[in-house]
Amino acid sequence: MAADDDGRARRPGFSVRVRMTLAVALLSALALALVGGLVFALESSRLHDQAIEHADQEIAEFDHLQSSGIDPKTRRPFAGLEALFRDFISRNVPSDDELLVGWIVGRRWPLHSLSEHGPLTGERSVVTAIEARLRTGGDVTVATSLGDVLVSVQPVTHAPSGETGALVVLTVFDESRRELYALMRTYLITALLALLVITGLATWQAGRLLAPLRRLDATAHEISGSDLSLRIPESGNDDITRLTRTVNQMLDRLEQAFADQRLFLDAAGHELKTPLTVLRGHLELLDTGDPAEVAETRALLLDEVDRMSRLVGDLIQLAKSARPDFVTPEPVDLHSLVTTVHAKASGLAERCWLLDDAPELVVLVDQQRLTQALLQLADNAVKHTDPDDEIAIGARAVTTGVELWVRDSGDGVPEADRHRIFDRFARSAVRSGDEGFGLGLSLVRAIAEAHGGSVSVHPEPSGGARFVLTLPYPQETPWPTS
Repeated sequence: MAADDDGRARRPGFSVRVRMTLAVALLSALALALVGGLVFALESSRLHDQAIEHADQEIAEFDHLQSSGIDPKTRRPFAGLEALFRDFISRNVPSDDELLVGWIVGRRWPLHSLSEHGPLTGERSVVTAIEARLRTGGDVTVATSLGDVLVSVQPVTHAPSGETGALVVLTVFDESRRELYALMRTYLITALLALLVITGLATWQAGRLLAPLRRLDATAHEISGSDLSLRIPESGNDDITRLTRTVNQMLDRLEQAFADQRLFLDAAGHELKTPLTVLRGHLELLDTGDPAEVAETRALLLDEVDRMSRLVGDLIQLAKSARPDFVTPEPVDLHSLVTTVHAKASGLAERCWLLDDAPELVVLVDQQRLTQALLQLADNAVKHTDPDDEIAIGARAVTTGVELWVRDSGDGVPEADRHRIFDRFARSAVRSGDEGFGLGLSLVRAIAEAHGGSVSVHPEPSGGARFVLTLPYPQETPWPTS
């Protein structure tokens, strides 16, 4: 048995192309067989009905002659059944597969038309069928040395002489059946040729339809962790094309995710490398015999440990943002939320803290995460303002949801940096003494996106920046608190 890439045994099996071809071939063969069987059954029934119709026609002509009772040659009544049968048989020419028989009770040899089927009247099965219907008449098919034969019996009595008998029409199916069998042989040959053509077309079409899947398999084997740039060619507009497009979109997301991961790890490693280097350098140069130096080094190292702790904490928060339980929405009074955040933010630093308008509205949000995001924006505003600058927090309802903002009259954000500052470890121009890692605003964006919203920054007309959290309404329409 073959083995997969992970070493597990894999049972050999047919490919999808072979299975599709076999399925089409089997269904086609079944359909052709059903059509052939139906044609054979219908034709056999038609031949049988046709034989009965011909026999009934002969019997109807005989009944007409019998009812008149006059011999057309002598213009006198028939002397007996033999004269009646001889006159009728002599004036009727049966088809090649028919035999007309005049059967008279008590007579050893019946009268019959000139035909190669004359010996049938001596076969036991035919005689038995005739004798069983001399009184009642009727039709029956019996087996003979010439194959199946339809026996049609019409009882007759000659009143003047008191003779009884029957006109018997024997129809041999052998000739018509041979034609039917020849037709079915022709159909069989034609059906086999059609099945071969259908199987060939199915094989070609299955290969064409599955070509994208083979390219998908080849591309998947060629893709490695270091190169995710390969894509599957797209052509057509069917289900496999849509699957190909979906896989390519998945590869786009994976490539972007791997690129973000590498960038994230590189930036995290770079940020962690500096405090670790500081720790190692001071520990190597530490004079343990000097208490003043030990105390000074201890304070410096604790400060670096705090910075590392903040960095690790931010990284953990960003890692949690991808989890489905990162936010837990609940009904929250928007005005109360903004008022509470304003009260907390006013203790961050000495600034002119303002409270913009906030509507009395209940929305479904995660209050803790939203508070965390607004406080992060407020802290970011503190870093870019002076003590006499203004920082304001507010909210409002818009057509599609709600907007919450933190605006300031500080340095503002250059237009070239307004999009990239929300990326991890990305930083715009900062003031001296700002020891941030560039993770705060990316955490704000993660909180906004976890709510189904977004975050953006806009310049203030009088200078400064306005950071806006835009959150859509949930399925339930928000309602006023009063």
